[in-house]
Amino acid sequence: MAEEDDTKIRILQSLRGKICEAKNLGPSSGPNRLRDICTFCTISLDQEEVYRTKVYEKSVSPFYGEDFYFEIPRPFQCLSFYVYAKTMFQIRDIPVGKVAIRKEDLYKYCGKENWFQLQPVDPHSEVQGKVHLEMKLNELITENGSICQQLVVQIIACQGLPLISGQNCDPYATVTLVGPARSDQKKTKVKKKTSDPQFDETFHFEVTRSSSYKGRSHFHVEEEDIEKLEIKVELWNNGNLAQDVFLGETRVSVKILRNDIVHRAWYLLQPKGNGTKSKPDDLGSLRLKVTYTEDNVLPSACYTALRNLMLKSPDVKPISASAAHVLGDICRESLGYEALLPVVRLLLHHNRLLPFLTSVAALELENTQEANTIFRGNSLATRCIDDMMKIVGKSYLTVTLKPVLNEIFESNKTCEIDPVKLKEGDNVEVNKENLQGYVQKVFTSITQSSSSCPPLMCDVFRSLRQLASKRFPADPHVQYSAVSSFIFLRFFAVAVLSPHTFQLRSHLPDPEISRTLTLISKTIQSLGSWGSLSKNKLSSFKETYMYDFFKLFQEDECIEKVKKFLDEISSNVSKESSGVEDSFVLKEGEVHKRAQGRKRIGKKNFKKRWLRLTNQELSYHKQKGKEALCVIPVKHILGVEKLEESAFNRKNMFQVIHSEKPLYVQAGNCVETNSWIEVLSQVSRCNTGRLSTFHPSAYVGGLWLCCKEPSENTPGCKPCTATVLANIQLDIDCDRETERIFSFFSSNRSRLQKMEDACAGMSVYLGQQEECSAFTIQDPKETFRTIKELGEVLDDLQAHHDSKGALTDEPGTIENPIVGKTA
Repeated sequence: MAEEDDTKIRILQSLRGKICEAKNLGPSSGPNRLRDICTFCTISLDQEEVYRTKVYEKSVSPFYGEDFYFEIPRPFQCLSFYVYAKTMFQIRDIPVGKVAIRKEDLYKYCGKENWFQLQPVDPHSEVQGKVHLEMKLNELITENGSICQQLVVQIIACQGLPLISGQNCDPYATVTLVGPARSDQKKTKVKKKTSDPQFDETFHFEVTRSSSYKGRSHFHVEEEDIEKLEIKVELWNNGNLAQDVFLGETRVSVKILRNDIVHRAWYLLQPKGNGTKSKPDDLGSLRLKVTYTEDNVLPSACYTALRNLMLKSPDVKPISASAAHVLGDICRESLGYEALLPVVRLLLHHNRLLPFLTSVAALELENTQEANTIFRGNSLATRCIDDMMKIVGKSYLTVTLKPVLNEIFESNKTCEIDPVKLKEGDNVEVNKENLQGYVQKVFTSITQSSSSCPPLMCDVFRSLRQLASKRFPADPHVQYSAVSSFIFLRFFAVAVLSPHTFQLRSHLPDPEISRTLTLISKTIQSLGSWGSLSKNKLSSFKETYMYDFFKLFQEDECIEKVKKFLDEISSNVSKESSGVEDSFVLKEGEVHKRAQGRKRIGKKNFKKRWLRLTNQELSYHKQKGKEALCVIPVKHILGVEKLEESAFNRKNMFQVIHSEKPLYVQAGNCVETNSWIEVLSQVSRCNTGRLSTFHPSAYVGGLWLCCKEPSENTPGCKPCTATVLANIQLDIDCDRETERIFSFFSSNRSRLQKMEDACAGMSVYLGQQEECSAFTIQDPKETFRTIKELGEVLDDLQAHHDSKGALTDEPGTIENPIVGKTA
């Protein structure tokens, strides 16, 4: 998102983690325990699946090892991980069990691996959404003149009900007055094809009074009469010919209606009976690592002081006294430099990253005693440069490595050359030839890719090269090792080893392919360092089989290619482009596309299509790999926006506005919708002629459903989502990054105080004290000044948070619904 100057607090959610492994899957009783069945895992927000692993081989204790990360674009109640068994003869996948974690409990597991016991998958416990109720007690005079009470319940609306088989449901509600000796039930009308039904129906229940009751104008309901009465509201999906599906329930005690009050509130829907059952069979367990982050982002003006302090960091002398370096220092032990990512992103957005990286690299080189250990550790400088390369080098990796990695995955040739690991029937010479072919393709692709290297990476490499030569003037190789230690060891070799973590492949590779990638990665690391170190290195290889394999490569030829490549990406000579940009895939996947020019009604209007986006064009195909049915050049895209659900009664829809009719697309879930909009917006953000307004709904039946204008060419009725032009295809929310920096400082305030005390101690005692060794303090007075300024800025920002927090919605609002009572 772009920087916003709004008056509201933005709550931005993200989830990252890893589905590690499972053990002892399946019920403990029975003839077998899924020994002959393959399994996979899914992640769901409430009942909406947003991630799926690949299918893993037959095992009761499979190792999944799949990392995940996504922004959560909507409110949710529960995060669930499901394990499914996939059989050849079953039409549907069999649910083995699930792990369900309520949103408010996610903090307990933040950043740590935990084993979770699998629970049974019960449809009555799979709920989401909320219901809006109004209740009151009225005094009523009956025909015989006696006075009784009447309970009035209004079902106003629901919001966020689940999809049923991928489509909006047909919901209705039942309202029941439940007591020890009564159960009076009433039912609303069915609302068609909506997850946010508006009911506005009122029901009356007579509340029986004892014969001793004497009427009075302002009565107080007696405790014993209503203590056990409650209203139960259940939501159902009308199944027509099939069985109705339970969607959730809530229960409200009638005793809250004392003193003639009108009670009006939103309630979260709950599982039937809270989803509790007798102790289930042992279904196995799942090891997960889950980190949920919720950023409460204030208006932009609140962050001005802290943002300016961080942006001033590159100019502070010495760099260790800057706010950015101080943050890395105090968070090093607890977070391992994790706090540096928002700093890198913030400086990157404001074009302040290069001078900062140059300064921290120079500081590290001051403390490096030997040229052959240059930039080999996990330091503040190396971590910052790593983060920079991952951010700006994503497209570079895609165009350089993705084609050859796809070939490796699809051809899947055996490449094992370790005699100990060879399988029966393997031919080591054939394997060696296969591996050599793959290595040669990867190596050639890398060494011929200099024209694609992002300008910022080239600027950083040039700076590193100059610093290294200055620090070790007697070593002719150090200028190359300063660059190769990043571009080969920390960038290309890591991406080859774990392509799924760089979005080059969607899932973790199979064990055999993983082994091939390991061998390729080790070889690329060594080949990349040949141009920066002296010859006669073969004797340093630990494994004999690697020694033999390396003799297949022409050392002098490889050295020249590596040096030429390193020269090209780190020299002052500007690279000349061929003028023809290589095409590479940014995103692809299965969607539902609305047929152009169709009428509103009819299932045939939406068909499955394979949507494919490259840096040059957007196309859709009948199936993956088939010829394109339609191609839209990226330069013709005028806007990418969400589509109102009411347009076609479908969730997760977006529109691509271009020179022809808008392309209406339904993604598989809310995360996929968000991802498509983000990548399409980024790739087209610099297009000329982008629209400033758009129609949030569709043109159907001769008018726009949103503004009711009859002309199809009428300008949009809503402002387009703002985009900020940048010299790289990158969208950074600076307010969010500054909020993260604030949260890291806040959670490490005690360490900041220790650093301040260390500065004071050094100034008084004029020497390095024992408590100072945990920090990098070159200039105690300058560092002390920065920390004092940080303290004032953090206190001021905390005050903004406290004042905004005081305005938090009361329980029962749509933003803060009540967690209803359960049976």
